[in-house]
Amino acid sequence: MVSRVKNSVIFLLFRPFHLLPEAKSLPKIARLLSTPTSIFGERHVSEKLANPAPLGLMGFGMTTILLNIHNAGFFPISAMILAMGLCYGGLAQIIAGIMEYKRGNTFGVTAFISYGTFWWSLVFLLVMPTMGLAEATPHAYMGWYLLMWGMFTLFMLIGTVNYPRVKQFVFASLTVLFFLLAARDFTGSTLIGTIAGFEGIICGASAIYLAMATVLNEQFGRTVLPIGDHKKAAAVQLKAAA
Repeated sequence: MVSRVKNSVIFLLFRPFHLLPEAKSLPKIARLLSTPTSIFGERHVSEKLANPAPLGLMGFGMTTILLNIHNAGFFPISAMILAMGLCYGGLAQIIAGIMEYKRGNTFGVTAFISYGTFWWSLVFLLVMPTMGLAEATPHAYMGWYLLMWGMFTLFMLIGTVNYPRVKQFVFASLTVLFFLLAARDFTGSTLIGTIAGFEGIICGASAIYLAMATVLNEQFGRTVLPIGDHKKAAAVQLKAAA
């Protein structure tokens, strides 16, 4: 009797794992454990990435308007514009660019991270001389700085040829803004600076409009605010979504 019990125990210990009745349910359990679950218990089969473009556009648009209110001659540079440049204009756009990388959008990565770091560099250019870390940049040299950004934006504008009209306007007006600001610093003309300020307000407002249109149109699944879509733009958006 004792030997029979002993043989049964040995058989169970060395029995092939896949023959155990409990093993049949393990793949199902593993699938359940690996499936993302929300706090309400719903299980999501696939992950849908959010559209980061409105975040980046709002960060760009709002900060651009506030800076160009200064350029138009209404208010001096203050801590408010520096804080916006660091946080919403800089950090928010960089975050949006990283999210665009996750979505495989080369244009979005290049635009948002570039303009996000532009705001950071501009803040440092303004703050570092006041902290004694570097000398203030001469106006003519700032002109070259702005000219380089204008050239970059011009090439990005070419990349918007198949995008909605509002997006094209954002980049076109931004290109003009950089060139106007460069001309102001090269010539020292107050008039050109004032014109650049008003033009920059329009540029920032167009970016805010595009951001809000994107949010509302996606939220309601229809065109609430038109952005000038055309067939090629729709094809590009479908390809990006895929």
